[in-house]
Amino acid sequence: MIITVTMNPAIDKTADLAHFDHGGLNRLSGVIMDAGGKGINVSKTIHELGGETIATGFIGGSGGVLIEKALSELGIQSDFVFIKNEIRTNMKVVESNGLVTELNEPGPMIHKEEVNELTEKLVSYAKEDTLFIFAGSIPNGIDTSIYKTLIEKVKEKGAKVFLDADGELFINAIEAKPDIIKPNRHEIEKFFKMDYRADEKELLDMGNRLLDKGIHMVTISLGQMGALFLTKEQKLKCPGLKVEAHSTVGAGDAMVAALAYGLDQGLDLEECVKLSMAASAGAVTTKGTKPPKRELVDELMEKVIVIQCK
Repeated sequence: MIITVTMNPAIDKTADLAHFDHGGLNRLSGVIMDAGGKGINVSKTIHELGGETIATGFIGGSGGVLIEKALSELGIQSDFVFIKNEIRTNMKVVESNGLVTELNEPGPMIHKEEVNELTEKLVSYAKEDTLFIFAGSIPNGIDTSIYKTLIEKVKEKGAKVFLDADGELFINAIEAKPDIIKPNRHEIEKFFKMDYRADEKELLDMGNRLLDKGIHMVTISLGQMGALFLTKEQKLKCPGLKVEAHSTVGAGDAMVAALAYGLDQGLDLEECVKLSMAASAGAVTTKGTKPPKRELVDELMEKVIVIQCK
């Protein structure tokens, strides 16, 4: 069972724009709306790949109703905690040159009893065959140690955890030893307090140091340059795939989704890596936060190159 946890979901509005005129009038075109938030995006991609998840977290207000309805129409099971306040709406503006500007709201105020309700819900799902995906930011009123606390609680029940977060959320959660993490280059450099761009050898060294902390798998995303995948037994790298991109929105979520799905299906690491690289590349060809079609992912998997790192 895969449980995606989205504490700060959103209605994502994505729009096209020829060129952003800072301080001037900008006329948008091709505006689309999606149920968003990193965990929700992960659930949508796993569903498209043929897997099943339960999407949970906080939803509230009219935006929450839209998210629940959208997931239901897709056939994705959900079990959210309903909060008193309205969830956020985010705007992503995609220019004709591929540059993406994201305007993200902070999210609603969450009350202690709502956090307690979600905690109880997650613990009730936690079993040895459960994989939790904690992804994205948190709304107002929640301490940045929340992922650490929740990871510890579900791991006590034997569950496994995939973490995709940044900043203080990432730093604090590492102490709880999530099983899988997916920092990008900037996030891992920041974690190790580097003030320059790390080369591949340094990235591998930092990944190995995270494995030494008790984490079972470290995936370091490198944007269009590809990604590194590290376990104690294997160190793999994949160059990025060349595709006709619309925007990079959702590429990281697709990578998380495909990796989680592959592991849940019992695929070996190399097949999981190919699937995650293909899904991530496929996601940049879609508009909004829509997942890539399975047929496209299968096609792109044939083009993924997997290299053993020394």
